Amino acid sequence: MNSMESGQLNKKPFLRRYFGDKAFYKMVLGVAVPIMIQNGISNFVSLLDNIMVGQIGTEQMSGVAIVNQLIFIFFLCMFGGLSGVGIFTSQYYGFKDDEGIRHTFRYKFWLGLIIVLVAGTVLFFFGSQLISLYLEGNEEGVDPVAALGYGKDYLMVILISLPAIFVGQLYSSTLRECGMTRIPMLAGVSAVVVNLALNYLLIFGHFGFPKLGVVGAAIATVISRYVEMLIVMIWCIRNKTRCPFFRGIFRTLKVPGHLVAKFFRTGMPILVNEGLWSVGVAMLAQAYSIRGMNVVAGQNIASTINNIFNVVFIAMGDAVAILVGQALGAGELEKAKDWARKLIMAGIISGLVMGCAMLFTASGFPKLYNTNEQARDIASMFIIVQAVAMVKDAFLHCSYFTLRSGGKTIITFLFDSVFMLAVSVPVAYLLTNLTDLPVVWIFALVHAADLLKCLIGYILLRKGVWVKNIVAT
Repeated sequence: MNSMESGQLNKKPFLRRYFGDKAFYKMVLGVAVPIMIQNGISNFVSLLDNIMVGQIGTEQMSGVAIVNQLIFIFFLCMFGGLSGVGIFTSQYYGFKDDEGIRHTFRYKFWLGLIIVLVAGTVLFFFGSQLISLYLEGNEEGVDPVAALGYGKDYLMVILISLPAIFVGQLYSSTLRECGMTRIPMLAGVSAVVVNLALNYLLIFGHFGFPKLGVVGAAIATVISRYVEMLIVMIWCIRNKTRCPFFRGIFRTLKVPGHLVAKFFRTGMPILVNEGLWSVGVAMLAQAYSIRGMNVVAGQNIASTINNIFNVVFIAMGDAVAILVGQALGAGELEKAKDWARKLIMAGIISGLVMGCAMLFTASGFPKLYNTNEQARDIASMFIIVQAVAMVKDAFLHCSYFTLRSGGKTIITFLFDSVFMLAVSVPVAYLLTNLTDLPVVWIFALVHAADLLKCLIGYILLRKGVWVKNIVAT
């Protein structure tokens, strides 16, 4: 056998191990593409929304960005709470247990209601103090008092959207966990179209509408959230034949005690994890804000374009949670391991491609904002760092959902939020407070610290600690 033949034989097992056939990718795309479309359109409209607010001024953009950072904590707590028990929904669906899905839905209802009440109370009474935490840097020609006022105005309106986010996610998450991603996509697309149109009318006062600025942006967001909620709810109510688990869903709101304990043990670490992780993200933003309000504006611009380009690997992570979870629930453990390996590889490749594409936006995108040159320069450098880090982020995202699919929520809690609070946040605070390093270098070093997390994730995946059916027992 010559060396060329030997090399071809060695390549085939690698390709079969890490890459699927056409049928595999057709199945993956059937799940992932609707999520990509929904997230992509939603993030694109958020980008346009962000640019519209950015046209008004730096103070308005900064105030809205800070409030959105706080709402992000609520959103991830809701996501974590619902998706924590959603591990069981995916496996119940694979196990063909409709009553089990009803129990997870009812548990989600009570948990989501608690999250809305707690978050709404905290943000209503302490919103001003929380916004002020991000306005302690050097003013650099930006008025922090004005930014605080705009932030407070925006927050008081946006709080009305919290119940709609809860109910919309209650139904949409259940559909996604059962592999039905098309309806949440259509609802999300409809909502963002409404949001975009109302932003144009209410921020600038076109076609006889009042010119409301940041309050107009908030009103548009609230209305769009209720549109999304109603579309999903109405579809679920009218399509109980396709979704038999929605039959009698509100006949009772009771959940058997032994299941509450089971759901709580597995799901609560995810809720705590998502909550703490989002707090960690907010703390990182606050650490960077010590270097000035232009950093707040620059990071807002950079994160907005980053959200456009990361939709592909985000959807691959969702595909991992859905497909691997269903395989585990059906007892097909070897298939689950094979699918996870190939999905993670697909996520890594998507991160590489989208990261390269994102590099080309670094110089031009910040120029779309009506802000000062320093904020634009900071945004450009942050975009470059995020583009380079996208492969790393893709691997970590898909690894997280793989570990979580088998119910290993304590491990994912340690892997995700504990690492964020124990490593990333201290690194950011120490470097911003104790060194004179430029903020972009601090931003890059915080990302570089995640390489240790990548190593930990790789080891956990290789050990197969996540390969477990949690609904058959």
